[in-house]
Amino acid sequence: MLLPLYGVTFIGLAAATCYEPSFAHPPPDYDRDHPILKDALTHLHDVLTIALGDPKYNSTSISVEVTSSKESLWEFHHSARERNASRPDIPHVNGSALYRIASITKTFTVLGLLQQHAAGNLSLDDPVEKYITELNGPQNGTLPWKDITLRSLASQLSGIPRELAQSDLINEGNLHISPDDWGLPPVSREGLITCDEYSENYHEPCTASDLIRSVKSYHPVFAPNQQSTYSNIAFELIALVIANVTNQTYESYIDDAIFKPLGMGRSTFSVPPDSEGVIPLWPHYWDVDEGVQNPTGGIFTSSNDLSKFLRHVLTRYNGITHALNWMHPVSPSKDLHSFYGMPWEIFQSDRVLSNSQRAIRFITKGGGLPSYTSLVILIPQYDLGISLLLAGPPDFFATLRETVSIGLARAAEQIAISTLEQGYAGRYISADPKLNSSLVLEADHRGLLVKEFISNSTDVLQSGLLRYLGRPEDKPWYLLLIPTLLYRDEENQKGEIWRLHIATERPREETEVWDDFCITDIEGLLYGGIPINQAVIWKGPYGLVYDIDLEGFRASMVRIFAHGHTASHIEEHEQMEL
Repeated sequence: MLLPLYGVTFIGLAAATCYEPSFAHPPPDYDRDHPILKDALTHLHDVLTIALGDPKYNSTSISVEVTSSKESLWEFHHSARERNASRPDIPHVNGSALYRIASITKTFTVLGLLQQHAAGNLSLDDPVEKYITELNGPQNGTLPWKDITLRSLASQLSGIPRELAQSDLINEGNLHISPDDWGLPPVSREGLITCDEYSENYHEPCTASDLIRSVKSYHPVFAPNQQSTYSNIAFELIALVIANVTNQTYESYIDDAIFKPLGMGRSTFSVPPDSEGVIPLWPHYWDVDEGVQNPTGGIFTSSNDLSKFLRHVLTRYNGITHALNWMHPVSPSKDLHSFYGMPWEIFQSDRVLSNSQRAIRFITKGGGLPSYTSLVILIPQYDLGISLLLAGPPDFFATLRETVSIGLARAAEQIAISTLEQGYAGRYISADPKLNSSLVLEADHRGLLVKEFISNSTDVLQSGLLRYLGRPEDKPWYLLLIPTLLYRDEENQKGEIWRLHIATERPREETEVWDDFCITDIEGLLYGGIPINQAVIWKGPYGLVYDIDLEGFRASMVRIFAHGHTASHIEEHEQMEL
């Protein structure tokens, strides 16, 4: 006997156990005076101030800034007590103080690449040799240039070795050790390039010619797109592509296309005056010209400017080009929780929230140079961007990252729940008095829960419909509304589209290994050509939800407040008071 296709589909889905969805509520709309946010930021200020009072951090300067996609929310700055007397720098560290951000520069390089793809001047899926013709022809190495695309370069999937002119033990003077102490035999410098680490005191920056000559003698670490492996060289090649298709230097392009439009007036590739920067005790990398390696680590910037960049990314990450969502992982790293993006380093953990095992995803990019450590963190599900900049010994950085990122994520979660409780939770009844239809919504750490749902006198939560849609029979479950971040009226951002979704309670005891396997399928069944689980939530001018259209059920429900008032009544009263 043949089963109908929909039966086959839902048998497959029923075999998966899907626990709490990662995105359970819309990103919060932040108010600096929100008591939860104020308490969290005050706590962070106190914790960081106390920790930095330890004498072991006497030579540490830091800048921390937190922003939403709309505005900066908080800054914290700390000036080292022991300063570089030979290089007087900025008297007091503030939001304009300049740091070297090292590999965070790669995010600007990739944004430039995406802009050029969007402009039609290149394709992410073209091989790099199309735009750097010097890579064609004979070479002493074996890098398969025809298979290395611009996308794989930006995604750490090129297989190209990591460094151009760094991390070579032959330069023992820079390590203050002798290689023969480690059992390494003497080797000749013949044939090696003579720039960067290979030059005397790092004084000679590498050029494009040095780069091309070197990479044509390299052999791959992996075949292209086989496995992720970190490569600085990949971004130096991307910059040559940008320069070739724009007919200007990489540095001038980034200035014209990113720094200036975003108002990042402090950001530069040129060494700033000492009085504008944070210069740690020696050894430091403040005034080293990175030359052709600028695209992988050459930017000087401030926390204020980085916030402008992060606001742009939070606003545009899925709208820069149709070719990709810039926040998505492209390949796994070494373990279950870590991934590479373009060029992000993405970390996902279910240990962030204190009251839930819902996974939180951090989109990050870190950077490090002698005496400079930096990190940007984007949390799109909370609409947050964080900049962490440190000058001095890196010992404090792990504490800084853990304290700020986890504290802010937990506060944002509480604000999101509070927003759901105040704006969405409540009782809704049919706008048609002839129908016995009603809905009760509650908010907690799991999201916006459907606690009661009567449709045409039928208790939907107890009906066979949810069993047909995959409700588990042997595990606790709940029904919730999850946001799609789409609107019925996209132009005016009105009519939020949400979807009903069945989730399984995560058990405390150990379960089968494959219980963690879950395939995302949000739409499910149609009813008369309309998704049965689709809901449109309408808000009034003051942000109160006043109506929910359960489109699959052909039901429009009005929110009822105390004393039988509707949202429109309350808003009319508020408007009169104003």
